[in-house]
Amino acid sequence: MQGLFISFEGIDGAGKSSHIEALAQAFKASGRNVTLSREPGGTPLAEKIRAMVLNDNMDPLTEALLMFAARRDHVLTVIVPALARGDVLLCDRFTDSSFAYQGGGRGFDTAVLSTLEQWVQGEQSDSSGLLQPDLTVWFDLAPEQAAQRLLASRTPDNFESQSLEFFTRVAQAYEKRLIQDPQRFARINADQVREAVWTDVKAVFVAKRWLS
Repeated sequence: MQGLFISFEGIDGAGKSSHIEALAQAFKASGRNVTLSREPGGTPLAEKIRAMVLNDNMDPLTEALLMFAARRDHVLTVIVPALARGDVLLCDRFTDSSFAYQGGGRGFDTAVLSTLEQWVQGEQSDSSGLLQPDLTVWFDLAPEQAAQRLLASRTPDNFESQSLEFFTRVAQAYEKRLIQDPQRFARINADQVREAVWTDVKAVFVAKRWLS
């Protein structure tokens, strides 16, 4: 079977992570092998970088470089081999997060991010383009509501502790990514009860005939 690369995106508090395991079980029930991963992280090296990025103080350029360094190791060690095996790869965040958080939230130069994206993902593509997810599921939620969810959940990290204005810019950057590549995105209304969100998520995969 041909491999499938599916990424999950959204601002912190949108609830995307709670649906990844359910989707993994649905694919397994259909007979597919599933690889679950996340960014930053997914490999021993990338997990070390994740700990630094989430907890240590650094300037936006350092943060961006570390994100893409972790991504490079993740692509070579996990993503490319999983797709070559024909797995369904479900990844909690990918490059869209860098454009949303470092580009939108931090205000970092997106031209530099595009160059890093080309370096890390360009040579891994089997065409003239970039290695990108076959589908990106974007959990769209107003920053105000996401902030309320985070408030009672856990001790915030370097991103979760940012201001409402930061997350507003992040959400706007996600919107821009969708406009630039609408065929790759499935926009999910995350302002619903969990069961309704899952119904919408599963419907996307049924419509593509990836699930029955």
